[in-house]
Amino acid sequence: MVDLDVTELAGTRFAVSPLAETIAGLQLLGGQGATEPHLRWLRWARAEAATLSLPAAWPLLVNDRPTWPEFLLPAPDGFATTIDDDLAALRRTSARQVRAGLTRVFGDDPPPAAAGLAARPAAGLRAITAELRTAYDRLIAPHWPRIRALLDADVAHRAAQLAAGGADRLFAGLHPDLRWRDGRLTLAGRPADRVIRPAPGGLVLMPCALGPAYVRIRASTSTRTTVRYQARGVGALWTAGARPPGRALVRLLGRARADLLEALRSPATGADLARSLGVTPSAVAQHLRILRETGLVARVRSGRRVLYLTTALGQALLDGPECGTTPE
Repeated sequence: MVDLDVTELAGTRFAVSPLAETIAGLQLLGGQGATEPHLRWLRWARAEAATLSLPAAWPLLVNDRPTWPEFLLPAPDGFATTIDDDLAALRRTSARQVRAGLTRVFGDDPPPAAAGLAARPAAGLRAITAELRTAYDRLIAPHWPRIRALLDADVAHRAAQLAAGGADRLFAGLHPDLRWRDGRLTLAGRPADRVIRPAPGGLVLMPCALGPAYVRIRASTSTRTTVRYQARGVGALWTAGARPPGRALVRLLGRARADLLEALRSPATGADLARSLGVTPSAVAQHLRILRETGLVARVRSGRRVLYLTTALGQALLDGPECGTTPE
């Protein structure tokens, strides 16, 4: 469990990280994690990764140990860091933190990649960050706008939960295994007597698209204590818009609005929708306005971007037996 005082709770914030998605994607390629929601991405990524060479990073992330060195994913400094920001933070990891993290994972008999990093941390981190940057460019960057929209929509939803029900509702909504009570955040399956005192400044809550379905709480991420959890809507991340809407839905809404509702199984901006559907931004705006007025689509703001996503009513309409996609 995590002990939080009032100051630490007040400092708790959200962050999205392209480095987190890069690491999670590599681990999926290595056979670690639930592949079912990401099969379409995996088929594409395996072909892309065939020519990737990651001799420094891969053995640390994909191995037979139950965990991996958490310093490879520092807590982001802000809400929406870039991959360059994340990698710069990784390069700043001290030699002491590197060696301590490697010992926690590999003990006294590290594999060659870990032993080399422990012997020369600065040079090793430079090699690792170069490899992770290449992995991001090849595997994540082409899909980052779609992933980022999903993460932004998740954060907007969590912020609304916090406003409506406080910390109890926020943490309970992150994952069924999390509970908030009497100043303590408890994760089911963890020993009740194991208490984590978070690093100063509160928790960093990090939604993940490609990451595992379970929650990871880590106090050894170089800077802040992080809570990584699976973002809402991951199941539709790669399938939104992949199949045409059902015939009944088209008869009810019209082809253009039915296509928009189907595409919004995964959150998107108006510009994203116009580009993916091949229609003008003004036409998208008009149809979105009608879908919002009928309660099928909601709009949330994330920084300078406005995201659209289906409401519970819109999702029920998409998945209903009459209006859902006709089985093939």
